[in-house]
Amino acid sequence: MNTDFCIIGGGMVGLSLANQLLEKEIAQSIVIIDKERELGLHSSGLNSGVLHAGIYYEPNTLKAKVCVDGSRRLKQWVKERSLPLNECGKVIVPQDQNLDPQIDLLYERGQANGATVEIWDEKKLKAFLPLCRSASGRALWSPNTAVVKPKTVLNRLEKELREKGVIFRLNQSEWEINALKRLITLNNNEKVSYSHLINCAGLRADEVAYKFDIGLNYKLLPFKGLYWQVKSSSKIKINTNLYPVPDLNVPFLGVHFTPSADEQTLINIGPTATPALGRENYYGLEKIEPLSAANNLLCLLNQYLINEGGFRKYVHQQSLLFLKPLMLKEAKKLLPSITSDDLIFSKKVGIRPQLFNKTTKKLENDFLCLNGKNSTHVMNAISPAFTASFALADFIIENNSKNF
Repeated sequence: MNTDFCIIGGGMVGLSLANQLLEKEIAQSIVIIDKERELGLHSSGLNSGVLHAGIYYEPNTLKAKVCVDGSRRLKQWVKERSLPLNECGKVIVPQDQNLDPQIDLLYERGQANGATVEIWDEKKLKAFLPLCRSASGRALWSPNTAVVKPKTVLNRLEKELREKGVIFRLNQSEWEINALKRLITLNNNEKVSYSHLINCAGLRADEVAYKFDIGLNYKLLPFKGLYWQVKSSSKIKINTNLYPVPDLNVPFLGVHFTPSADEQTLINIGPTATPALGRENYYGLEKIEPLSAANNLLCLLNQYLINEGGFRKYVHQQSLLFLKPLMLKEAKKLLPSITSDDLIFSKKVGIRPQLFNKTTKKLENDFLCLNGKNSTHVMNAISPAFTASFALADFIIENNSKNF
């Protein structure tokens, strides 16, 4: 089988790239290869569903360039198809008095990135969200933040791509590559000859890149995102996203409250940012990778000791939030009236494909797009990759067209 583009990974970024390559009439034929029996079993299908508004990201980073436009376009795409969408906005509050200046910083970043943001005083905050606590009385309001159902979005986009002639080869966990010949051999010995390959493999993106001798100075550190839910019988009712002011030195946003896209009583709390013992170590001791986990934990221990970028603060404040008492303590900083009896453990679990730069000894905060001969590798597709997917796809295409 001959194809113009072969895309490895059927997550949101991979599907968006296929969609945009067709829209721009750059590709006439596309094959998408995914190792699972169906799409959405990992990062793209298991994220919180929040469409971010572009507030957190340092101006001129790739995240900042694509988030606002990507969110607007994906929201419009969802609306046109009448898929579940909760345009509930987001409130960000300082959980400690010393974090109040971050409200101004986030406001400035949001404006620089083209996001709509407002600073609220305590009166306006309490009128909108009476149960919420702000340590300083101030809050940042983002009216354009929304929530979707990620798996529903993925399924619809997959359906439309199939209708446009995109070929999917699923359940392909053992494919082999001959990069010189631009040839992939699938599980059943089927051959796929491509002109250009795009690696969007998410949790496996580094492994795929290594096959091309690309990105060898990066390694993936998987972080597990666990969630709790507010019981439907609880008196705790909020109708918006409620976030703490984040530590901008680490790429995690802290425990937050997220309403569902379509279920009125469902409120998720999380996700945590707990080191995972494997790329697919979602539950308990399943799919542990002992050697890799040991190396990753040593890497994180070294980060803790040198405290690069205030990493020690992350360990103390976020790494153990899978423990209910610690998570509840953080949640109470936002909603003081919430109690342990209000919460149940959620089955929802995701794993973040976080890259570590072995040269700089830092966690990568931005998306990465690395080029090889006849190949493009999308790395560190962490939040807000789902939100920004259409705009990110356009950016990748426009800035790599010479390689296609």
